[in-house]
Amino acid sequence: MTPVSLALTVLLAPLVSAAVIAVFLRRAGTLAAVVSVAAAAVIAAGAFTLAFGGARFEVATPWLQLGSFTLSLGFKFDDLAALMLVIVALIGLCVHVFSLGYMHDDEAKGRYFGGLSVFMFSMLGIVLADNLFMMFIFWELVGFSSWLLINHWHERLSASDAAKKAFVTNRVGDFGFLLGIILCYWLNGTVSLSELAHGHVSSRLIPLLLFCGAVGKSAQMPLQVWLPDAMEGPTPVSALIHAATMVAAGIYMLCRINVLMVPDALTVIMWVGTATALYAACCAIAQRDIKKVLAYSTLSQLGYMVAAFGLGSLAVEHDGHRAVIAAGVGAAMFHLATHAYFKALLFLGSGSVIHGCHHEQDIFRMGGLRTRMPLTFWTFTAGVAAIIGLPFLAGFFSKDAILYLAYANNRAVFAVLAFTAVLTALYMTRLWRITFFGEPRSEAADHAHEGGLTLTLPLVVLAVLAVVGGYAAHYPAGFGGVFSQIPEAEGSDHLAILATSLVVLLLGAGTALSFYRPAAQDALEARFPGLHRLLASKLWFDEIYGYYIAKVQQRFALLLNYLEQILLAGFVIRGLVAGVVTYVGVAARRLHVGRLNVYVYWFLFGVVALWLFAAGVF
Repeated sequence: MTPVSLALTVLLAPLVSAAVIAVFLRRAGTLAAVVSVAAAAVIAAGAFTLAFGGARFEVATPWLQLGSFTLSLGFKFDDLAALMLVIVALIGLCVHVFSLGYMHDDEAKGRYFGGLSVFMFSMLGIVLADNLFMMFIFWELVGFSSWLLINHWHERLSASDAAKKAFVTNRVGDFGFLLGIILCYWLNGTVSLSELAHGHVSSRLIPLLLFCGAVGKSAQMPLQVWLPDAMEGPTPVSALIHAATMVAAGIYMLCRINVLMVPDALTVIMWVGTATALYAACCAIAQRDIKKVLAYSTLSQLGYMVAAFGLGSLAVEHDGHRAVIAAGVGAAMFHLATHAYFKALLFLGSGSVIHGCHHEQDIFRMGGLRTRMPLTFWTFTAGVAAIIGLPFLAGFFSKDAILYLAYANNRAVFAVLAFTAVLTALYMTRLWRITFFGEPRSEAADHAHEGGLTLTLPLVVLAVLAVVGGYAAHYPAGFGGVFSQIPEAEGSDHLAILATSLVVLLLGAGTALSFYRPAAQDALEARFPGLHRLLASKLWFDEIYGYYIAKVQQRFALLLNYLEQILLAGFVIRGLVAGVVTYVGVAARRLHVGRLNVYVYWFLFGVVALWLFAAGVF
């Protein structure tokens, strides 16, 4: 089988799985699970074969012709795509296996595994796409499949609302992404990633519009509001979509369009990522839901990756051609890879905890799980140690690369990211200690138990990767084009970054261990209620958006609808007489709506009019 045929097989395997499940296996959940897991295994085998087989290729074929415009579908498989493909395939397979146990008793298991297959197909399309138009098609399919999976338990109003919120919020960012693609084609006559790399029109607007797509998918400020609510979906979905793949698609897209970046755009991207990292870390400290803590942690780590990309990309002229020194790409993708391992581990570990505690998610109603769920405890501990930057674990290496970039290029960003790292160590140690230590604080925790092999095996695999994943950068077989760009500190800079990492770890973890006790009440809420309320408010983003939608956007939409009915449909299209009749009809209907408050307003209006007439004003 040729590499192109293998890539096509990898892409189409989950689509075939989804089609078979949708047509034949909607009510046969167990068989649907087998088909979906088999497709995930095919993807993983093909991904590793492609990545480490040495083949790198580009191929495209015309799909749609509209005048001079041609929409092509093709593959661009380089070291960047190989790295992302392996991450998606590996995490996807672990999530599929974990789901076998977690969703064993779910009545809609067939629909769930069909949704997983649709998502895998969509995500693989983004990874392999050779042009921005193809990427956008699969970008929207990812949005659809994430809505489907978040809304799996659609009978819950909270899940339904969360799915709609995620879908609508992402459409805001995607609108900017689409405008950026159109502008790129208008100015350059192409959206092929390879052609753009060899020459394009420089513009501030194109990269910033394309960045809007990453702001939506990767939940950067101010579109971060959808990700915490998306935890209403099944926990394996949170691990797949909101830890390692969908939210990472924005980072991957930025690395793909690196050649389009200009310094002003990179500065904006850098500060958006930095602000998101700090904001999300502050919010995580006040969360009680185990998945919400991990959701805000994901937001913060995504902010790290975005900041790294903005810090490290520099366009230069070399031998008459535009080359790119992209330390930011190397650092961002390195952290994306290590984060995928330990955050997927933490989400699946939280799923094991929730499953063992009979779907209890409040960490202050847990406790004592260290002895009741020992395998989950030790694997979860490995994930916590990796994310807080314990030396020689995966997160230690990738986070140090980002801190060095900030230290070398912008000391203000370095200070903010270092403080964010302190908060990361604090809230993750808080989560770990309150969840697993002390005495059980609820009946669910007292009767907690370890899951079966399908629940524990993915935890072991991901725990190993969380420990050793950071060393992949030193053995870049298959990914040398990415990992060779990772910046390395030397001399005094190396000592400064190492000292910062150790101080950050000790300060954050030490504060959490001394301040928080395994108890039924949050120590921060008890001792500093004002600070806790501020952090728990999430700076009122949801309330502000809710007010805008209800009081501004909705009323503006009603005004436009009224103008369309009266002016356009009435006077312009049907003429003056028909328009007047329509207006009178609409006004008459407004008088008889069956609501007492409306009748009271009309009564008061009549009283005022009668008084004015009696007073001789009229």
